[in-house]
Amino acid sequence: MSEKGALLGVAEPQRPGISRCQRFRRNAVVFLFYALSGLTVIQLIYMARNHIRPTAIRPVGPAVPSSSEDICMTPACVHAASEILYNLSPNYKDIDPCTDFEELVCGGWRERHDLRPDQGDAFTGTTMSENSQQLLRHILAGPYPNASHHSSFSPMRLAATSKSADEANFEKLAAAYDACLDEKTIEKLDTVPLTAILNQIIMTFPLEEPKSINTLAETVLLLAQYGVSALISPSADADDTDPDVVVVKVFPPWTFGLPAQERYEDDALVAKYKDVVAETLGQLMPDQTRDVLDAVVDFEKKLAAASPNVADRLDVTKTYNPMSLKEASDLTPKIDLSRIISALGNGQEVNRLIVASPKYMKDLQSILDETDRRVLQSYFLWKAVQAFYQYVSSPLLKPYKRFENVLAGKAPESEPERWRTCVNHVDDGLGWILSRFFVEKAFSADAKKFGDQIVSDIKDLFVQKLKNADWMDDKTTSKAIEKVHNIIQKIGYPTESPNIMDPESLAAFYRTVNISPDTYFANALQMSSFAVTDEWSALGKPVDRNRWGMSVPTVNAYYNPPGNEIVFPAGIMQFPVFDVDVPAYLSYGAFGSVAGHELSHAFDSTGRHYDQNGNLTDWWTNTTVKAFEERAECFVDQYANFSIPGPDGKRLHVNGKLTLGENIADAGGLSASFQAWKIRAKEKANAHLPGLSNFSQEQLFFVSYANWWCGTSTLDTAINRIYMDPHAPKWARVLGTMANSREFRESFECKSEEPTCALW
Repeated sequence: MSEKGALLGVAEPQRPGISRCQRFRRNAVVFLFYALSGLTVIQLIYMARNHIRPTAIRPVGPAVPSSSEDICMTPACVHAASEILYNLSPNYKDIDPCTDFEELVCGGWRERHDLRPDQGDAFTGTTMSENSQQLLRHILAGPYPNASHHSSFSPMRLAATSKSADEANFEKLAAAYDACLDEKTIEKLDTVPLTAILNQIIMTFPLEEPKSINTLAETVLLLAQYGVSALISPSADADDTDPDVVVVKVFPPWTFGLPAQERYEDDALVAKYKDVVAETLGQLMPDQTRDVLDAVVDFEKKLAAASPNVADRLDVTKTYNPMSLKEASDLTPKIDLSRIISALGNGQEVNRLIVASPKYMKDLQSILDETDRRVLQSYFLWKAVQAFYQYVSSPLLKPYKRFENVLAGKAPESEPERWRTCVNHVDDGLGWILSRFFVEKAFSADAKKFGDQIVSDIKDLFVQKLKNADWMDDKTTSKAIEKVHNIIQKIGYPTESPNIMDPESLAAFYRTVNISPDTYFANALQMSSFAVTDEWSALGKPVDRNRWGMSVPTVNAYYNPPGNEIVFPAGIMQFPVFDVDVPAYLSYGAFGSVAGHELSHAFDSTGRHYDQNGNLTDWWTNTTVKAFEERAECFVDQYANFSIPGPDGKRLHVNGKLTLGENIADAGGLSASFQAWKIRAKEKANAHLPGLSNFSQEQLFFVSYANWWCGTSTLDTAINRIYMDPHAPKWARVLGTMANSREFRESFECKSEEPTCALW
């Protein structure tokens, strides 16, 4: 499914965080040191920094009491406080929070977080993901955790009848992991499994086209069944105007070779890309000629130019174009859309589909008409290489791996540690089984209860925000409030479709995925094909609203407009974003703002088009729409002022239109979470953290928010994200959101308490 409104976006796959029991063990040493010496680590850090002049940070709100009874000294609180202090800029007291809050909060984070050669960027969420990767690594490399090894919280509560299915599921995970780790076998196979796919393409799309079959359609279909988008990207998903019905959608591919449409305008980069295509595919298939391989890149460039820009791709009012199958097929008759959809849908009758870009489909026909068949064959071969090169170990693929690394801002020869690749591989292909073991180690009933409370608090608060939005008329406000009440919140992990607590349910879900401990490439194909079959099996059935779009270890969250649901996997509900054992302002500041962010998506530039039942319809009055657009334009202009160095040395500005929905959600989410926490704090006072007497609790709420976005990036990665990511750079998300927060400006006594832009 498409996670519209995802907190991080598709460009940033993230995975889960560290368990509380691990954290407690790690901090036991810290606590023992405190007990013996009478000094906390926090106090030592503070004394080491006491040469810094006290200037910009002014405590506002409840002062930190002298009595130690109101200061939380548990290991969890000591750990949380130390993280904040380590992340602060070394000269944080000299920095005005009202002008550079991101540097104040994150300067220390950057000093102690260098990027590895295999990383293009990293942020707090990356650290959370890598902590959980370690946890998952230990699970996958260890023995089956039988009943005697279960933690006090086990979602399984395993019965004797289900243990065998659970162990079989675990063995499937372990086999996939072991096959990925077996680099000797992978190296011995060299390019043999990839060459088999390439030969299959040549057989399906020979240079001499037989009259009896549309080989173009058959080749697009062949690749689509492996999960590879070539020429078009068909999918089965909820119909936006009838969200309980599954419909076929046809989009242009998200990318065509280079990571963004704009990168094809860089002549020097295109020339390097041509060299890499010629060297790589030329060695794999020696009969390929240089002129044809150069033409493949030119072909990609034409496809990219014909496709809509990223902002238009994400605009549902432009991509929702219902057509009959015949009308859609007539746009690009060369492809034979009917054949492709019929095969993917296992013969399900399809009379209506959604074409995201009719213009692209029409232009595609013209491009195909003028393209030599040899170029098309080489194009399909190159799509397969791009899709499957990561599963092959061969010197022949080194040129492309180096090129991809440089393009992503990584060191040319770098590769992640093998076990990291393999944990991700298992999560991608068998994510729900892995989720079952992750939840047992890294989540608790208390965590789920606290997460539900935060989300419910923010929903209640957002109702008040809607009532106070004087730019909305009464009719629209009433329907918007109903929409909030209808929002489904999914916290932690799924208990249906599949139920990860039930081994039999998991076994049935993955029954067709055959995994061997020594066939890594074949396993990858099995996983990809299963994902495609699973998606298209929904055709002809009602939408399954119990399905989740992210596995449980994922460090991310999303709002799904047709489902009118907000989803928070357990992976994002980890330290330092979320913790039941620390003062609530930290969890409300980080996780609460994430929850508010996702809920705000229900009323952003995309979400506002969907009503309380998830139907795409115009339910806002014209007066309210006009008032919204006037306020939204402020966000567009504000974020367009943020920039980075571009590939040509000129400043490359953030696309305020592309990032509009996320920027609105950041502002609305932060405000809603702050106000929700303040209401809770009146019911139950929060303790203070040790060593942070320079900050009030209100200020620490915002420090916790900004800590989540502390990060660093290489220039190449930053450039690609400007072009493709609907999220602003993380530093800009801090600065822009703080500028738009009245509560922040009041808490830090800024000269002007008026927000730059405001909606909710």
